[in-house]
Amino acid sequence: MGYAEFDTAGLPPEHRFEWWRGIVEGGVAPTRISSDCGAAFSGHAGFLLLGDVQVTTMAFSPLRSERSAQLVRRSDPETLELALILEGSLHVAQDRNETHLSAGDCALWTSSRPYRGRTAGSAEGGRSRAVILHLPHALLPLPAKGVAELCARRIPASSGLARVFAGFLRSVVQEAAALDEAGCRRLGAVSLDLATGVLAERIGAQERLPAETRHQLLLASVDTFIDDNLADPRLDVGAVAARHGISVRLLHHLFSGRTETVSASIRRRRLERCLADLGEPSLRSLPVHAVAARWGLGSAAGFNRAFRAAYGITPGEHRRLALGPAGAPGGR
Repeated sequence: MGYAEFDTAGLPPEHRFEWWRGIVEGGVAPTRISSDCGAAFSGHAGFLLLGDVQVTTMAFSPLRSERSAQLVRRSDPETLELALILEGSLHVAQDRNETHLSAGDCALWTSSRPYRGRTAGSAEGGRSRAVILHLPHALLPLPAKGVAELCARRIPASSGLARVFAGFLRSVVQEAAALDEAGCRRLGAVSLDLATGVLAERIGAQERLPAETRHQLLLASVDTFIDDNLADPRLDVGAVAARHGISVRLLHHLFSGRTETVSASIRRRRLERCLADLGEPSLRSLPVHAVAARWGLGSAAGFNRAFRAAYGITPGEHRRLALGPAGAPGGR
């Protein structure tokens, strides 16, 4: 199944909420949803199957939701719902736990026990937006008691594996419409590894993870660290290894299954950022050597050689092609 999207736009206002509610309840799990917005309600939902897991995207006006014990008994997909709040806020309660979430936070709840939630739109009066990863209980190699204690608890996504997971989930949503079946299966495996890693980190159960999963999680963390620090000229193999508490030898081993080394990966990503900046009209006054320095490449001559080797033209030529003859001073 590909990515399926549904939106209330174009529907008669008086029918929008009921239609959207039916779509969401049918695509996730039976839930009692209500809203005071009336004809002013607007909503969007998207569903993407990634092998054994599902991603749901939602945007909606303020609402309340409740999954009662009766609804659980009626139908239970037996999934954990790991949600990332993109905009607005969410208050969720399950068992004895409850928490309030803002944009950038994650939270977990299970379809197998009752829960309640309510949302508010963004400060500007817009809709709430969230992405939810639905994880079958049976696929998580973690102690059920520890996972249950995480339900309806705030999981900040500003650092650690939660940040890696949030960035990955955003990327999946952005590319959802272009994914083929094989790509969906691969991304499903990665999303399951990342989500499992986030939960294991929170309950101190990393030792329960399979070795391959720990390997993939460490690689994902390394990739995020590199992307976050490309502007630092001190970023090199040693700095990456030190940040993750591993030896340089182990770091090279982690990359042995890839087509490029750690250093080559850093260089390629820096050049990609420079390529984008050189085609950015708002940066046309920035000399080429300053663009290079902006991404940790201090040697102008070395940057020119590396850029030509990667793209077949000099940085200056690329800028002129991208921006026209008025393209920028500085650099060839």
